[in-house]
Amino acid sequence: LYIVSTPIGNLDDITLRAIEVLKNSDIILCEDTRRSIKLLSHYKIKKKLIPYHKFNEKKQLASIIKYFKEGKILSLISDAGTPLLSDPGRLLVNHCLENGLVATPIPGVSSITSALSVSGFRDQFLFYGFLPKTKNELEKALKLLSLNEYTQIFFIPSKTINFYLKNFKLFFPGRRILIAKEITKLHEAFIREDINKIKM
Repeated sequence: LYIVSTPIGNLDDITLRAIEVLKNSDIILCEDTRRSIKLLSHYKIKKKLIPYHKFNEKKQLASIIKYFKEGKILSLISDAGTPLLSDPGRLLVNHCLENGLVATPIPGVSSITSALSVSGFRDQFLFYGFLPKTKNELEKALKLLSLNEYTQIFFIPSKTINFYLKNFKLFFPGRRILIAKEITKLHEAFIREDINKIKM
């Protein structure tokens, strides 16, 4: 099983090794085949695609195991970036590890390290992923996180950013914030500000 990092926006942000591995795979597991086909078509890669996402990963496991037993080479890609980082795949990787199957990472683009590299913040960091959606659960999480002095990285849906910024102001007063939007894409933007001065 190859865990293949794919571009987070710009289709040219893919490694030569990733292209080679995908071309040599018998099957590519995709978070969303409709999105993946754009990347694969760009590089003229025609392989059997199987949807593999958080809603079907348990159900798909048995058929995927069958492919392994047949000696097939499988690759897992997410919609963008490095798989398993707030994306499905952990169940499959753990199965491989428990059953002596080799899981090989194919490194590449990550929005996490891309944003951190231009933040100017310290490089000791905590990646949390997606924060809780409800106010009570969010407050519990932020109360604990506010005790940590490391750079903290979150994934936040653009539609709910004001909800999270309001709570960041309460729990992270005096700290600096970087909002990285559409990294590597046409409307890429980076907003750097003191959390107290950020406008919503």
